[in-house]
Amino acid sequence: MLRGTRLVITLLVSLFAVSPLLAQWELDRRLTYNSGNSRTPVNNARCVAASGDTLHVVWHDDRDGDYEIYYKRSTDGGTGWSADARLTTAAQNSWYPSLAAAEADVHVVWADGRDGNFEIYYKRSPDGGTSWEADSRLTNAPDYSGYPVLAVSPQRDVHGVWADYRDGNWEIYHKRSTDRGTSWGTDERLTHDLGASGYPSVAVLGTDVHVVWFDDRDGNEEIYHKRSTDGGTSWNPDERLTHDPGASGYPSLAVSGTDVHVVWFDDRDGNEEIYHKRSTDGGTSWGADVRLTSDSSFSEHPSVVVSGPNVHVVWEDGRNGYAEIYYKGSTDRGTSWGADVRLTNAPDYSRFPSVAASGTKVHAIWEDVRSGNPEIFYKRNPTGNIGLEEERPGNRETRRPGDRVTPNPFSSFATIPGHEKEAFKVYDIAGRKVGTWRGERIGEGLAPGVYFLRGEADRFSRPLKVVKMR
Repeated sequence: MLRGTRLVITLLVSLFAVSPLLAQWELDRRLTYNSGNSRTPVNNARCVAASGDTLHVVWHDDRDGDYEIYYKRSTDGGTGWSADARLTTAAQNSWYPSLAAAEADVHVVWADGRDGNFEIYYKRSPDGGTSWEADSRLTNAPDYSGYPVLAVSPQRDVHGVWADYRDGNWEIYHKRSTDRGTSWGTDERLTHDLGASGYPSVAVLGTDVHVVWFDDRDGNEEIYHKRSTDGGTSWNPDERLTHDPGASGYPSLAVSGTDVHVVWFDDRDGNEEIYHKRSTDGGTSWGADVRLTSDSSFSEHPSVVVSGPNVHVVWEDGRNGYAEIYYKGSTDRGTSWGADVRLTNAPDYSRFPSVAASGTKVHAIWEDVRSGNPEIFYKRNPTGNIGLEEERPGNRETRRPGDRVTPNPFSSFATIPGHEKEAFKVYDIAGRKVGTWRGERIGEGLAPGVYFLRGEADRFSRPLKVVKMR
């Protein structure tokens, strides 16, 4: 009886020890130091990308008299950072950049006024941000093209989406490159309605391309979705995602496997709150709207990223009297959510955050005025992501290796019924792979602790947690 009690106590200690690890955000770090204004774009344009321990960040900055695009990177997971690199040298404003990265390629788009009206420009680094190729003009429209966003597929196709006024109305356009950004196809108009369509967000996995935006064709601003299942060659009809009397705006989009996640801010409740919606079948059908925030002040401009079953959301929030950056996460694909976590505590506003995740780490970038003028700030949680390997392109999560690991917790080894002959990768709580075991002797020889399992042959909808006792 005493031995059983010790086992229960040890198990409880092991389980409760997970929480502080997964919620440990480090101190804010200031990335820019100049007398100008260093600004992040609005939430739909991702300004940070992570791949392993390499981080890429872009922003627009007027230290040189007009706004130019700047870039900075870290190659050690956010501990050290390179010097600021100016990417544009035009005589007019270059602003609202968006960033995407795949392997050694880093892609940046922005809106640029060098041609008399704003056009979309593009720039690529083929060596991880060490050097940059010449600017490339992507649009040649008679009026304003702005608020571009960018995504790159695992096959390294690049998709650019933006809002364009060339037709006398704001519409959403798409353009793609199938050769890593060397050349680009023609502009393609995605929306055709009498309302204004603006602030798009784009995400891609395999040949599936998803675009969301807000649109007032229905008399008030609603969130719409459109998808292509053939890499952007053809597109399904527009789909309205929100149906409420309030204004729904500034969506952010992320995909993982067959899960598609959208977050936005919505004033249906009398003030602006953050909402979430997901599809678990690649955008064919959608679940209900889920309200993520509940406070008396504004919650605006969310940014979302997904890594396997982990969904991470950051936003700006006025509940403390001025805008601060907040975080909320889900470890079960958006089924349930943790508590709001306040990331900043500055004497002035912190706005327009962007989030990225890779390995065990979660990274947040935002614009902050605590220093007297807007500067770029950074914060990370080194253990905020389970850190299991991400889905490979085109993989569809169709099954899970049974919800039973027998026994669990265990002291010697565990078995996964029905999958005894399959191989499973085992990761510790920090996301480090500790080995591979077959399904009939999981964990044999492991030290006591909390571990996560993933299938060697395919990828399941979420990892299995197991606990080994002494």
